[in-house]
Amino acid sequence: MKKHSARVAPLSSYSTQVLTCPISEGEDGSESHAETPGSETSEESRSYQTCTNTALKVLGGLLLVLCVSSSWVGTTQVVKLTFQSFSCPFFISWFSSNWNILFFPIYYSGLVVTTREKQTPIQKFRECSKLFGEDGMTLKLFVKRTAPFSILWTLTNYLYLMALKKLTATDVSALYCCHKAFVFLLSWIVLKDRFMGVRIVAAIMAITGIVMMAYADGFHGDSFVGVALAVGSASTSALYKVLFKMFLGSANLGEVAHFLSTMGFFNLIFISCVPLILYFTKVEHLGSLSSLPWGYLCGLAGLWLVFNILVHVGVVLTYPILISIGTLLSVPGNAAVDVLKHEVIFSVVRLAATCIICLGFLLLLLPEEWDSVTLRFLATIADKKTEEHGEELTDSSVHTRSRSRANGTVSIPLA
Repeated sequence: MKKHSARVAPLSSYSTQVLTCPISEGEDGSESHAETPGSETSEESRSYQTCTNTALKVLGGLLLVLCVSSSWVGTTQVVKLTFQSFSCPFFISWFSSNWNILFFPIYYSGLVVTTREKQTPIQKFRECSKLFGEDGMTLKLFVKRTAPFSILWTLTNYLYLMALKKLTATDVSALYCCHKAFVFLLSWIVLKDRFMGVRIVAAIMAITGIVMMAYADGFHGDSFVGVALAVGSASTSALYKVLFKMFLGSANLGEVAHFLSTMGFFNLIFISCVPLILYFTKVEHLGSLSSLPWGYLCGLAGLWLVFNILVHVGVVLTYPILISIGTLLSVPGNAAVDVLKHEVIFSVVRLAATCIICLGFLLLLLPEEWDSVTLRFLATIADKKTEEHGEELTDSSVHTRSRSRANGTVSIPLA
């Protein structure tokens, strides 16, 4: 009886669980059956939405790359066309920089269209002016914060335009891509960014391309001066970007638009005296206002404004690597225009220098964790190969055993 009671007790407890569980499972199962189609459709809709968002991001990124490269190629080529009838690089740079005033109005217009902003432009401008401090923008902060960036901006554009007077658009755009190497070196020294050997190699490749470009026509004449001007433009651009990252690295899109519009005001108020000085000293011959090529000037300023908007907005909203790729694609774009329209013939040394600079630029786009990611990828591939090799060995051993057994069963009756 003790044995039977010991055996019956667990069975009775187990039977109650068995009796109660199917009822609850049946109810839950009916509910789950009722919810199964809905869950499947929701999962399908989620996967479809994820695929759609990914496709839109990819298409948006490709469109952004094409817009950046096209705007930069158009800007460079329009500058070359403008120089045929109007050779005043500083006036062109000053006139184009004044269009930066339109940054904030364009930003506010887009904000109203997308989010139905209820703040007035003045209220939004004051809100974004907190970038200069808690009290907003004062005259002292306006000059202190804006003057260095505006001067670097003007030098970058002016040196780039001067280089286009000496070299082809392809050479200048290729040399300007060296600014990526200079940004890395300055960030490593000033911002204490992570040291990466591959980026040092890329910087060396950029310097090698610069030397080869200068050596293409010998270290004399317009070629050497043009290379020096293009490298100077890349250097000032790198310094501008490093300082921008240092002081405005955490700024949002509205604050960036506010800052760039403020730079346009500073350029209009304080740097307007420089074109007048160059005009009265006869360094740049402007002529009368009616004789100026306003079509080329406005087209150039508009393309430059579009390029700057895409660069600054793209860095905030999308991946910065897309902006870099778009800038790099301007090199083959300018090369195609120079060959087809201007019938430029490139020497072997210039082509090699351009390829070296572009390759170094691509190496600079590698992420910081590229070495560990590559090692993990190679280890994963090696593990898969060993597993496949092991499966092949097991399959072959099983096959040989089955063959031996089959041969054994057949040979026994024959013996």
